[in-house]
Amino acid sequence: MNIQRIGVVGSGTMGGAIAHLAALSGFQVILCDVADAFLNKARQRMETLMDKSVEKGKMTADQKAEVLSRIVSTTRLEDLKPVQVVIEAIIENLEAKKELFHQLDELLPPDVLIASNTSSMSVTVLAEATKRQHLVAGMHFFNPPQVMKLVEVVRGFKTGDDTVRQLKELAIRFGKDPIEVKKDSPGFIVNRVMIPQFIEAIRLVEEGVASPEDVDKAIVLGLNYPMGPFTLQDFAGVDIGLNVMDYFYEEFKDDRFAAPLSLRRLVRAGRLGKKTGAGWYDYNK
Repeated sequence: MNIQRIGVVGSGTMGGAIAHLAALSGFQVILCDVADAFLNKARQRMETLMDKSVEKGKMTADQKAEVLSRIVSTTRLEDLKPVQVVIEAIIENLEAKKELFHQLDELLPPDVLIASNTSSMSVTVLAEATKRQHLVAGMHFFNPPQVMKLVEVVRGFKTGDDTVRQLKELAIRFGKDPIEVKKDSPGFIVNRVMIPQFIEAIRLVEEGVASPEDVDKAIVLGLNYPMGPFTLQDFAGVDIGLNVMDYFYEEFKDDRFAAPLSLRRLVRAGRLGKKTGAGWYDYNK
């Protein structure tokens, strides 16, 4: 299949950025979400990012306009029919994703690939919501997709070899370095390693061993990471981290994935709209 048209469902931080990446890479893109307001915000983020590139001389105003012209926004899933690949990037909720995959399967031509940008959930379960399990796989980008080089291409139980090959080739055309996750396991590779590190860092703070600032400094200077675990959690979203931990614990039934109580309190404070619930550093001031 000669992939030229990409569909992206979900125009949030990740979905909008994936659509932008695809357009920057020369693809025609159809970006779909439930409301025009979300789509307009995604386009504004793209324009802001490219305006900075124009100011720095990395692209011209004409090139910016050309990239934007490749992106069509819609609130109708039916408008995705012309694409060869759809990348799902909606909320990390398994039931919501399964329902979307079922709808896409009913609407799209039978040879269209469906990939999920999920960071941890079962590709096999998502594929089972369709009649094209061999054409379903994970395609996990990292934030921000325009910058981060890695893409995890994840096999579901019935994902076909050709589907994996095509998605890895697509990632390369996006300018990324894909890796193949050969077995559908919660969290794949990166999150499987990262989430226990988050939990252990939080426990160090709960036990009074060190402050979040000093844990971050220790990891950055001692392990040469670009940012520490608390800074990274705040950047990615503490609520997302909690959701992933809960999903891991439910799947593995292993206490090493049990979310620390202080993280639950932090997320709850944020959901209640308290000023101190924005992130670890705000919460601990």
